[in-house]
Amino acid sequence: MVRAVLIAVLALATTGRAARADEGTVRGTVAVTRPAGLEPEPIVVYIVGFTEPPPRRTVLIKQRNKRFIPPLVAVTAGQAVGFPNGDPFLHNVFSPTPLRRFDLGSFPEGESRERPFPSPGVVDVFCNIHPEMSATILILPNRRFAVADRGGRFEITGVPVGSWTIFAYSRRARKPVEAPLVVKPGEVTEVALALEERKVEKPHRNKFGETYRDPEKYR
Repeated sequence: MVRAVLIAVLALATTGRAARADEGTVRGTVAVTRPAGLEPEPIVVYIVGFTEPPPRRTVLIKQRNKRFIPPLVAVTAGQAVGFPNGDPFLHNVFSPTPLRRFDLGSFPEGESRERPFPSPGVVDVFCNIHPEMSATILILPNRRFAVADRGGRFEITGVPVGSWTIFAYSRRARKPVEAPLVVKPGEVTEVALALEERKVEKPHRNKFGETYRDPEKYR
């Protein structure tokens, strides 16, 4: 159920218009190797080498049951991400990532705060109250990205004709895997990628750079 929600939230980012003569489609699979016992997490597949303006909509990372849902989102550079609080207690949203440090402060159930992300890169997000909460924002140069389904399949439409690079990204991978990509007008380009995941335990400090203290009183 959770996996289905994650995929729905991270659905294929396309413009919704008819394909043009100078575009193609990229379709393929991501084979994932992971340690036994790890539940699947979202895999984002994206293409780089060109830029596009961002869509106007705000992408949401919800705070519910002391979790960020989904734990991974992909956006286009210039797009905003909102963080609605769906829990009956305070949350604080912050990032220590040098690319886009921010602190949205603490806010109660029913409120939402957001932040724009103008530059491509990877931003880690945490809650200053609940150390178990973490999420990742993948900021991309264009809209040509998708989330692989449970079988590792993906499709990206409206890709400009040309020679690009395709990547597959997971929060558990040491780094994204990549492959060269040639897109031809009106054709489907097939791609097979393989991603190796590992068990990740990344302890982090609070927004003051200190060890978390007594979070139970906020629960």
